[in-house]
Amino acid sequence: MGKKTKVAIAIAAASAAAWAGSKALSKPQKRSDKDALQYDQPIVLAHRGGSHLAPEHTMSAFHKAADLGVHGFEIDIRLTKDEEIVVFHDEYVDRTCDGTGRVADLTLEELQLLNFGYNFVDLDGYLPYREDKQSIVTLRSLLEEFPQMLVNIDMKDAPDTYEGGLMPSKLWRLIEELGVENRVVVTSFFDEQIDRFNLYAQNKVALGAGQGEVKKAYTSFTSQFGHLYHPKVDVFQIPSKFGVFALDNASFIRFLENLNIPVHYWTINDVSTMEQLLSVGAKGIVTDRPDLAIELLNE
Repeated sequence: MGKKTKVAIAIAAASAAAWAGSKALSKPQKRSDKDALQYDQPIVLAHRGGSHLAPEHTMSAFHKAADLGVHGFEIDIRLTKDEEIVVFHDEYVDRTCDGTGRVADLTLEELQLLNFGYNFVDLDGYLPYREDKQSIVTLRSLLEEFPQMLVNIDMKDAPDTYEGGLMPSKLWRLIEELGVENRVVVTSFFDEQIDRFNLYAQNKVALGAGQGEVKKAYTSFTSQFGHLYHPKVDVFQIPSKFGVFALDNASFIRFLENLNIPVHYWTINDVSTMEQLLSVGAKGIVTDRPDLAIELLNE
């Protein structure tokens, strides 16, 4: 037996021993149940209220989605200049309304002067809200307006900004004040923001996975060391693909479900993809077309 062969065998033996040792010492720990995520059938979350049917993040969109029978909303939040939490996605207001500027540089009163339906184009190509003013929505007003709805809240302000630094604590205080801990999910692309929020929430609120958590889980899943993955969140809301990696497979969903973590997919707007995801075990569809998703589930 040659020297190289002996070295290879020794490395393989050491790797096997390390795997066996880690398997014996590390037991997967399931996440505890969260009330917000207790449901028997797959759910539909209207993305920004259902942004293909009405102006995104407006009360018109939320009411239309609620009337369709959605289980909840997937929303984004930002902090205004006067430190109010508003339901809005972009850093700047320009794309959706008849004004300009950064959300963080505008007060709530200034934002309330704008029409956030101004640039909305409906499915027929018309601009029906040019003369029908749609006001900015505060998170407080949304939670109060729809006391029965699950609300998935995505913190958009980056952690290294003034607004991002304040958001986790302000969000927790509002959730606690309104007593909605059991019907919200809090998440962010920034794992640091989720960790900061949970310093206040102390696992009283369901947490969604940030980008870093998704990478960690998928790396663990595709390795022989999946038993070493200990999740810090309660639900994964992910796209079908993450770069070159396909996340829409039944094995990955089962890997997470064994840890008591349901998987929701965004942003799914065609029926065939919805059907495919539900068939492999998706527990939620986040969509701009809640009408199509609800019709599919009802069938």
